Amino acid sequence: MDIVRVQQATKVYGKRPVLDSVSLSFAEGQIHGIVGRNGSGKTILFKAICGFVPLTTGRIFVRDKEIGKDTDVPQDVGIIIEAPGFLPNYSAYGNLKLLALIKRQLSSQQIRDAIAAVGLDPKSKKHVGKFSMGMRQRLGIAQAIMENPSLLILDEPFNGLDISGVEAMRTLLLALKGEGRTILLASHSREDVALLCDTVNTMDDGRVIQ
Repeated sequence: MDIVRVQQATKVYGKRPVLDSVSLSFAEGQIHGIVGRNGSGKTILFKAICGFVPLTTGRIFVRDKEIGKDTDVPQDVGIIIEAPGFLPNYSAYGNLKLLALIKRQLSSQQIRDAIAAVGLDPKSKKHVGKFSMGMRQRLGIAQAIMENPSLLILDEPFNGLDISGVEAMRTLLLALKGEGRTILLASHSREDVALLCDTVNTMDDGRVIQ
């Protein structure tokens, strides 16, 4: 069953199409890769799937609900798009706890488990403002997975990670897939895609070219 369907998605800024008649579908329980250089349309496509950017023409369905019509944003989705933003004067746990309070659905233990899953110390008092880029990226992944979503939409999730960090996060994503999650992964790294993905599509100039 396809969890996401993109039908003739077009997004135009001014006279320039940043998405040009993109049609894709993504089956449940797999990792789906989107590769392409910067500016190829990967990020805009993911933003449109998440309901952050309205299409000029075309339709997007997540679990058979049309984005922008049946629902503004898809439910049960964990998202990383662009650099994660956190409050610099709070710890990793403090940041995720504040985010969790919005929905009031998570226990403190679930938050700690998500932080530990990405290789950070949930008991650390270190402020996020003193984190390296890689640590912030790990925390962004923890934020995406902390509510145990069935669908993850991850745009360049390995940015800023060292080799060991990339390997650890690859292992984590494969484990999540093993639990039945569906993952959409945008990357400029063909190695990431080759090791992780069940399907791969290449984008360039707003179009799917492969």
